[in-house]
Amino acid sequence: MEKMTDKMYTQLGENLRISKVLTGLWQIADMERDGKILDPEKTAFAMEPYVQAGLSSFDMADHYGSAEIIAGTFGSQSPLGINSQMLTKWVPKPGKSTKAETRKAIELSLQRLQTESLDLLQFHAWLYADPVWLDQLFWLSELKEEGLIKNLGLTNFDAAHLRIACASGIPIVSNQVCHSILDMRASHDMAKVCAEYGIKVLAFGTLAGGFLSERWLAKAEPSTETGATWSQMKYKRFIDTAGGWEKFQSLLQTLDQIAKRHHVSIANIATKFILSQEHVGGVIIGARLGQSAHVSETLNLFSFELSTEDIIQINQAQQELSTIPGGCGDEYRKPPFLTASGDLSHHLDELPKPFEVVPGPGGSQKVFSGTEWESMAGYCRAVKKGNRISVSGTTATHGNKIIGGSDPAAQTHFVIDKIEAAIISLGAKLEDVVRTRIFVNNLKDWEPVARAHGQRFSETQPANTLVEAKLVGDGYLVEIEADVEI
Repeated sequence: MEKMTDKMYTQLGENLRISKVLTGLWQIADMERDGKILDPEKTAFAMEPYVQAGLSSFDMADHYGSAEIIAGTFGSQSPLGINSQMLTKWVPKPGKSTKAETRKAIELSLQRLQTESLDLLQFHAWLYADPVWLDQLFWLSELKEEGLIKNLGLTNFDAAHLRIACASGIPIVSNQVCHSILDMRASHDMAKVCAEYGIKVLAFGTLAGGFLSERWLAKAEPSTETGATWSQMKYKRFIDTAGGWEKFQSLLQTLDQIAKRHHVSIANIATKFILSQEHVGGVIIGARLGQSAHVSETLNLFSFELSTEDIIQINQAQQELSTIPGGCGDEYRKPPFLTASGDLSHHLDELPKPFEVVPGPGGSQKVFSGTEWESMAGYCRAVKKGNRISVSGTTATHGNKIIGGSDPAAQTHFVIDKIEAAIISLGAKLEDVVRTRIFVNNLKDWEPVARAHGQRFSETQPANTLVEAKLVGDGYLVEIEADVEI
């Protein structure tokens, strides 16, 4: 057995030490999708070689088939179970929710994993414009205080909404996102937010569904129409978006040259490059339990270091690729949908509107966000008449909370989310905004506010005014109103 060393582990939060290479159990869902029924006990003991080698952390989700059941069986029946860490996810359906539903979801994972407290619960949100995602995170924080959850993480969050969660006092330790030599979105704004708030990225997709390996070196472009796994269908879309098969082959050739210098595999080089990024706490490599372990090859990751020459060579190869558009997790929220099906059809039926539309005078339509000021002062969040929508001055208010704390960029992003919620509820899009007016409580905050506005409106660039104004209410840093034409 390989000697375990500290360089194989990452500390997440105060009470969670994970292996830097985590074993992903999403392929269990693929195996069951193929019509096979996995025996929990037989499959569970296939986890032992990983823990024996020091690869003690396993990543799963509520929707990865019977992954939680298999992991729970291993934890309760194997003597090595006590040395393992089980990281799971909750991916709720979009739309309104309750704390009781949140508790029920966590209790189900606890039951499947046969434990009294989850090592790490990672949360996914489908629609940022619907503030229910914040409700759910606050409820999860309360369940953490009760002891049902030891640590809270996110999955597929972009930098802006990771910032909102952290600035609002939610104790986040990690964010699991797609991150590979092909997809470096997490190395920009995400890395900055991680450094600012002490968060680590857990990277999946690091091997691009197996495409970053010798198996595909100097091979003809595959067809994903027949015989492809869900992962291959997904990551072929990433390859196409990054420039296509020819440029991908050039990247593989570069990785092969470096791999031969170190006497390791292409997969080792691709993984080591991501693992070497400061903001990365671990990489997740999928496993088909009971079929192939690849433990020895994985341990090779800790036998070498990339040289400056290696990194320069990789960076030069990356410069030939096209940038994956958007922020982390955008592949699940906006076109181009870089998913197995190329849309969200295998994830969702529909996305409910955030706010209820009510009729107004003269054929107008209105929406309310539920703040106490709307009823007290006699106004709505937004009103639509004809092809125009007018959105009231909006602050970072949600229920009785100020979202975003003292972070002006976080407050701005949440304000724009509320504006978007009103707009899409009335049948328009954020891209239809033609004018915004920004009021900052203190002029010293103008730049982070303006930059956040610039990130959200970078493509449409509406007319805009930003001024200093004394805002009503303690703690509010920014207020924004908007005009929309459909």
